[in-house]
Amino acid sequence: MSSEDVLTIGTHAFRSRLFVGTGKYQSVEQTRAALEASGAEVVTVALRRVNLQDRGEGSLMQLLMSKRWTLLPNTAGCFTADEAVRTLRLARELGIAELVKLEVIGDPRTLYPDNEQTVEAAKVLVKEGFTVLPYCIDDPIVCKKLADVGCAAVMPLAAPIGSGLGIRNPYNLRIILEQSPVPVIVDAGVGTASDAAVALELGCHGVLMNTAIAEAKDPVLMASAMREAVSAGRKAFLAGRMPKRLYANASSPTAGLIE
Repeated sequence: MSSEDVLTIGTHAFRSRLFVGTGKYQSVEQTRAALEASGAEVVTVALRRVNLQDRGEGSLMQLLMSKRWTLLPNTAGCFTADEAVRTLRLARELGIAELVKLEVIGDPRTLYPDNEQTVEAAKVLVKEGFTVLPYCIDDPIVCKKLADVGCAAVMPLAAPIGSGLGIRNPYNLRIILEQSPVPVIVDAGVGTASDAAVALELGCHGVLMNTAIAEAKDPVLMASAMREAVSAGRKAFLAGRMPKRLYANASSPTAGLIE
């Protein structure tokens, strides 16, 4: 992509539009290889599921604190606004939280977000100077509320977390994109490269995934495939697709047909 085609979130600018997670890999070494193959500049880590103070040789935190990636700490596992806010305040004290992914889960089975609690937490975090990227349902109204309270981007799900079902409701995403004053990053539900391409073809500014890469038979190869899919989807969006037609349209013009 052109060096001018950057994704701007708050004061941050990124060339890669693929954000990746760090959970579910078989080893730290496999995590490293997949992150490198993805070409991602932003990686997310679950603050409540990783020992943030373990930065010894061969640890995940040693890898992530190597300054090779922009760290996006997330609040996975938080079920109230208060839990999420306290978790991110703690992370900031440890020096790893400014750009943050806000998750407030409302249901432990589906892992759907609690929209009201998410908005409440976002209000507090924005006032405290965090650059907030909230995980939310693919609801245009919720996305608008989150943008209105100062979130730097919105992250509507494509399908339930870890489901791999792909883009279930492209029409809602189109409405969100049409009205959003901030970047829209699809978060959760991507299963394979074509899902990532579709998200970018719709005009989404980026896509975040973890399970689709980590649970592939070859995570490193899948990470590379996702990198190429995101790039292809973005190029297709910028190029502008042809209109859909009900009937055939000859590739060669009929005017001046040789008899």
